Amino acid sequence: MEIKFGNPTGELFSPDIFDSEGDIIPIIADGDDGELENIETPEVLPVLSLRNTVLFPGVVIPISIGRPKSIQLIKDVYRADKVIGTVAQKDPDMENPGFSDLHATGTVGQIVKILEMPDGSTTAIIQGRKRMIMQELVSSEPYFIAKVSVLPEQKPETVSSDFDAIVGSLKDLSLKIIKLNPNISPEASFAIKNIENNTYLINFICSNTDIKVQDKQKLLEIDSLRDRGFALLEHLVQEIQVLELKNELQSKVRSDLDQQQREFLLHQQIKTIQNELGGNPVEKEVEEYRKAAETKQWNENVKKVFEKEVEKLQRLHPAAAEYSVQMNYIQTLLDLPWNVYSTDNLDLNNAKKVLDEDHAGLDEVKERILEHLAVLKLKGDLKSPILCLYGPPGVGKTSLGKSVAKALDRKYVRMSLGGLHDEAEIRGHRKTYIGAMPGRIIQNIRRAGSSNPVFILDEIDKVGQDFRGDPSSALLEALDPEQNNAFYDNFLEMEYDLSKTLFIATANNIAAISPALRDRMEMIEITGYLVEEKIEIAKRHLLPKQLENHGITSDRLTVDKDVLEAIIDRYTRESGVRELDKKLAKVARVTARNIASETGYDPNIAKEQLTAILGPPKFTRDLYAGNEQAGVVTGLAWTAAGGDILFIETSLSKGAGKLTMTGNLGEVMKESAVIAHEYLKANACHLDLPDSFSDKWNIHIHVPEGAIPKDGPSAGITMAISIASAFTQRKVKKYLAMTGEITLRGKILPVGGIKEKILAAKRATIKEIILPEENRKDVESISPVYIKGLKFYYVDSIMEALDIALLKQKVKNLRNITFE
Repeated sequence: MEIKFGNPTGELFSPDIFDSEGDIIPIIADGDDGELENIETPEVLPVLSLRNTVLFPGVVIPISIGRPKSIQLIKDVYRADKVIGTVAQKDPDMENPGFSDLHATGTVGQIVKILEMPDGSTTAIIQGRKRMIMQELVSSEPYFIAKVSVLPEQKPETVSSDFDAIVGSLKDLSLKIIKLNPNISPEASFAIKNIENNTYLINFICSNTDIKVQDKQKLLEIDSLRDRGFALLEHLVQEIQVLELKNELQSKVRSDLDQQQREFLLHQQIKTIQNELGGNPVEKEVEEYRKAAETKQWNENVKKVFEKEVEKLQRLHPAAAEYSVQMNYIQTLLDLPWNVYSTDNLDLNNAKKVLDEDHAGLDEVKERILEHLAVLKLKGDLKSPILCLYGPPGVGKTSLGKSVAKALDRKYVRMSLGGLHDEAEIRGHRKTYIGAMPGRIIQNIRRAGSSNPVFILDEIDKVGQDFRGDPSSALLEALDPEQNNAFYDNFLEMEYDLSKTLFIATANNIAAISPALRDRMEMIEITGYLVEEKIEIAKRHLLPKQLENHGITSDRLTVDKDVLEAIIDRYTRESGVRELDKKLAKVARVTARNIASETGYDPNIAKEQLTAILGPPKFTRDLYAGNEQAGVVTGLAWTAAGGDILFIETSLSKGAGKLTMTGNLGEVMKESAVIAHEYLKANACHLDLPDSFSDKWNIHIHVPEGAIPKDGPSAGITMAISIASAFTQRKVKKYLAMTGEITLRGKILPVGGIKEKILAAKRATIKEIILPEENRKDVESISPVYIKGLKFYYVDSIMEALDIALLKQKVKNLRNITFE
């Protein structure tokens, strides 16, 4: 069989291939097997590495030659006996493979023709002759030359029906692939049908099958012709399955498209018939909308807008893109609870009972809700307040909203603002956009079914801002009691009354809230809980909830007060109770496992069991560290998780008066240390120190826990007393902590977070606290239960603080601090 070649592409199923002179070149030998074996094979052959193909005996393939070594090899061999060894690369992407990067098994080939292509590249047409295996490398320059030995083909010795069946199946499957694959010319089937030699047929199909080069290499390495044919059969079956599935999917897609077109035409015909019969579904929908509108309690303005929009819907064709947008708008108008209000439960005693049952503490916010109820009961009508509850995580800010709704008998909705960036999430999209919808405020009002729900705006301090707008600015109108009776949503394109909605915002850090938004809300601080309050919350709420969640009855698990206190003290460090809830859940899970496994256990959890259940204690109290070492002073700090104590340590070393600060301190805290140092230098005489007391001593101030960033001015007073103690070697008063900002004039300025700092001091067994005089009012506003057992010193100047904090007594391990 002979087929002309032209522009060799490597796709041997294409019959339209000619050489540059129009000579006829056979694509495969189709005679006796001896025709392939009559070529003499030298023991040493130049080796050509093939990148993306494998040459099989009897098959003729065009190979593009690009590497300079390969071009020289082809030209040298073509001028000689034209016999060459061809071996596939292990990695086709390797540009310059070494001898070890080639497969050992290859094919002895004969160069039939070299073609110079129009684009300047060189193509060699090579016919495979015999399989071979490379024994060893003889030379690598100017190209690979290797010692080879011929691998004989193992053919069936006698007529085998098994082998004939394999060959027949290969022919049938190849023809089926040609028929299924639209990328293969139907004329390729002539090549398959006209190859009568079984060896040639198997090798021809191996060469042209659409499988990976590595799989082709494995086929070439099979010595037995029967086994090679059987392995090839598996590949062809897989390829047919893929082609059939692909054709089936394409056919299904065409069928679906045809079905859609058919359904469209049928729908058009149905609509025409319905119009003729007077049963237009659009008219029925409009009629249903008008019936629903009769029950709405909206004002004349909304009614006019509704009628106008319904008339517009009637004029639209149902196939128009605006039709669905218009329907969505009308449905939204009908779903909104215009002038629908739930009746408030104005029983103050009931409201107080509900709030007290659900939450321990939080007296200020409870009082504010009861005040609102009282005025509402007397006046009958009152704009709802806009409250903002701020404080550390886990203190019950969000859950308080549910309790307020329960106490008032109002609907409850919650909207999380964390990570919100798009202003349209608040105000909605204009309905001209595809997929437009109202803002989340209107959506939640619609879901509530009432215009006066308790509306929680959760995490209002975490609202973002980017190129899509500023959502916090969009909230200004909704949260302004003077404006929210006419809140404008872009989708509605009209005003909606939110004045009866009780908005309760929650935040952790009010500094992140914009001043304009903060000004519109009534700020109520929710501070951390005392240990006693946490115990009460755990007994009344957390533990019963975990027992119910884990299917445990109260008689199967009891946790006494002292055990709850141990869990709070050793395994949690928070202002709220979120982590405590997780620890109680762990206790419940362990108990549930003991019950389910029917192992004996004690339902009364003891302190000694906590390590086995919760692991080793994670926290030890930041207890007062004592006053035996000069320069170590206890300060008070505020964190997002509540208050904490910190230790300011000052160390002196011989030097030139250098001041060093470590402990991951911020710029403001470093400035406080500099101010403290400079003030003490300016007022050294009051401490019986020479004016140049720090000139020959380096001062190192360190705040432990260096992995935690620290900043703020409130440690100024602590740093001043720490430096003074280090130089005078005087003891600091026992069980004393302090906080306050200092100035160069020695004044002590007020600081924030007083309640959290006092709670931290109590946890650390502190008994006395130095505070700025201007913070006296903050302490007086705190419930006496929080400050019981504490003594406060209110000071205006650093000297007052030094007189209180520093004792006349020197430390035990006294250092000899000289100033000469």
